[in-house]
Amino acid sequence: MPKNLTKAQARQVQEIIERAKRDDSIPRTAQQSIPFQRMFPDGICRVSDRYYTKTIQYQDINYQLAQQEDKTAIFEEWCSFLNFFDSSIHFELSFMNMATDAEVFEKNIRIPLRNDHFNSVRSEYSQMLKTQLAQGNNGLTKTKYITFGIEAESMREAKPRLDHVQTNLMNNFKRLGVVAKVLNGKDRLQLMHAMFHMGDNDRFYFDWNWLAGSGLSVKDFIAPTSFSFPGGRTFTMGNLHGAMSYLQITASDLSDQLLKDFLDMETSEIVTMHIQSVDQTAAIKQIKHTITELDRSKIEEQKKAVRAGYDMDIIPSDLATYGKDAKALLKELQSQNERMFLITFLIMNTGKTEQELENNVFQASSIAQKHNCNLRRLDFQQEQGLMSSLPLANNLIEIQRALTTSSTAIFIPFTTQELFQNGDEALYYGLNALSNNLIMVDRKKLKNPNGLILGTPGSGKSFSAKREITNAFLVTDDDVIICDPEAEYTPLVNCLEGQVIKISPTSTHYINPMDINESYSEDDNPLALKADFILSLCELIVGGKEGLQPIEKTVIDRCVHQIYQHYFEDPKPENMPLLEDLYHALLQQEEKEAHRVATALEIYVKGSLNLFNHRTNVDINNRFVCYDIKELGKQLKKIGMLIVQDQVWGRVTANRSAGKTTRYYMDEFHLLLKEEQTAAYSVEIWKRFRKWGGIPTGITQNVKDLLSSREVENIFENSDFVYMLNQAAGDRQILAQQLNISPHQLSYVTHSGEGEGLLFYGNVILPFVDHFPTDLALYKIMTTKLSDISETKEA
Repeated sequence: MPKNLTKAQARQVQEIIERAKRDDSIPRTAQQSIPFQRMFPDGICRVSDRYYTKTIQYQDINYQLAQQEDKTAIFEEWCSFLNFFDSSIHFELSFMNMATDAEVFEKNIRIPLRNDHFNSVRSEYSQMLKTQLAQGNNGLTKTKYITFGIEAESMREAKPRLDHVQTNLMNNFKRLGVVAKVLNGKDRLQLMHAMFHMGDNDRFYFDWNWLAGSGLSVKDFIAPTSFSFPGGRTFTMGNLHGAMSYLQITASDLSDQLLKDFLDMETSEIVTMHIQSVDQTAAIKQIKHTITELDRSKIEEQKKAVRAGYDMDIIPSDLATYGKDAKALLKELQSQNERMFLITFLIMNTGKTEQELENNVFQASSIAQKHNCNLRRLDFQQEQGLMSSLPLANNLIEIQRALTTSSTAIFIPFTTQELFQNGDEALYYGLNALSNNLIMVDRKKLKNPNGLILGTPGSGKSFSAKREITNAFLVTDDDVIICDPEAEYTPLVNCLEGQVIKISPTSTHYINPMDINESYSEDDNPLALKADFILSLCELIVGGKEGLQPIEKTVIDRCVHQIYQHYFEDPKPENMPLLEDLYHALLQQEEKEAHRVATALEIYVKGSLNLFNHRTNVDINNRFVCYDIKELGKQLKKIGMLIVQDQVWGRVTANRSAGKTTRYYMDEFHLLLKEEQTAAYSVEIWKRFRKWGGIPTGITQNVKDLLSSREVENIFENSDFVYMLNQAAGDRQILAQQLNISPHQLSYVTHSGEGEGLLFYGNVILPFVDHFPTDLALYKIMTTKLSDISETKEA
């Protein structure tokens, strides 16, 4: 000991030396049990002196529901994904099913009250969501992670190598169509905190700035109150009981359902797979050595047989099988795109009580046995097993099973996607039929929010539209407009204090098809787009196989510019042109074609069908507007629907300048696509709406009529949202081809019950069930069932 130390300093140094002598590497605090050295803010974790790791969270994709060829493609991509890892990269797949704080979850779905007249409706809708939530297992959050690590001398050396691996992994996920994000340091700490606090509601509070001033380490913010490993077969973590087991893979053929079955357990659990690629040359050398040993044993057995007087070809069957398998494996590794991996498959079961824990372990063991494998408890290795389950890619269990790429890939980490978005404008669309979890999504987050609601009569088509409309009205500031050919939305519109505009020959409600506003077009000339609409209108009125002739189109266009000139010079409501002004302008033209069009227009101007020759006299600026066109005759209905669409376009353009979204619902949508003129105009709107903040939704039961339109390709191509209920036999096959639906998926729209079907949201296809509670006041307003309506009237 140096002589220049004071007595106090010498005593302090001596104490440190004595403490070091007593240190037997056994952790005495929960923090000391956690096996990493340092977490960096960018997400890199130094696990040991020369070992650094990063974690990526990835979302699920629909593997279980996919068509067979799609399943094969996903499987092959996953094999390529695994083959990316060479022997210098350690990696771990983590699957965490953890209970969520029920209060937090309820808060996410609760609709905030507002300063208007509809809070009673909001409260009832929130209560309905809470009831639906209780039916599912949304209390269980299922997340998936991949953690990868490399050995390096320093952080400076590790960082560029980890970034390179990360870039490749993100590209591989993209090829699979999987959404993934890299976790930063705080995210990784929060994940470990959630794992260590599975049995309590302890919240994660942490900031990097707190470390310097407090003298604490990051482990102090994530560690549980205690770890206890009594008896060697179970452990306790805070108040939670747990047990670590490993999967003994004994089956000759594994199923891609094995991992799914474990993950479908409705309990808090963590499934971990540590995967280590073996150097290809070393793997081949090892197998060749094994074959040599087997051949030597075979020769020994043959010698024994000859000495005993038996046929030398009679050797033990196990020896023959092993030799055959080893040679087949060598051939795979030498000639096919196969590598060798060492797998450690761990399962952490939990329970609030010892009995609950044992029940969950028994259930997991049953799943393993179903797939001809065994679940073995990690006797006296519970702590090492628990710490190996952390997303650190640090395997402390030396039980490994060698598998080839395709055998490893059979543990395919994809099952079925969930659709639950936390945003303020996420709407309810039912329960996931596979997991019973709530489906809550925001169509505005889609690349193209345009949508279709398809279903046979009685399948819940109109009800689904009303439910979405109500939900959107209560949680967003969007305007809602409905084109209602069957007069079935009036009770809902009245309930939400909207404006019903009844358009019929006997009605006093009028809308002027010639209405225009300065925002009507995105270029400087709104009149060009308005002229296009008036041409479509005239084409529908004049009719005939040929439609309008070129000369007729020219004179109509000329007249349109003439009659709007006065309005644009002085844009007052009383200067807005009427259909009558177009009629007179056409009569003043010299061409006989102009007179032909004017004659066709005459009945709509002076005759019995003159309801569209009036100025608009209703509140088309109400937030919720419904155009009731039920009483329009067959000929007028098509014209009425086209005029309504133009009115909606005017509203969309006006709302765009105010930064507001407009939702437009078209019931009996197939009617619009029947006529060439209305179909072309509908498709134009379908394409244009998105850029202008409009969300159109077509609702139809006549899918054959819809699909027979030449324009339907454009409708489907520009719709990222399809809510498909029960389908007629003939329609199912056409839709399956149009939307690339697998036979399994198709079963969800075959003889399905009311409110059951398939939801297409972007690239996600989910089966859903929406059994809306029938005892709510909202249900009575939205239902179109005659029995329910008569009951409401009697009450």
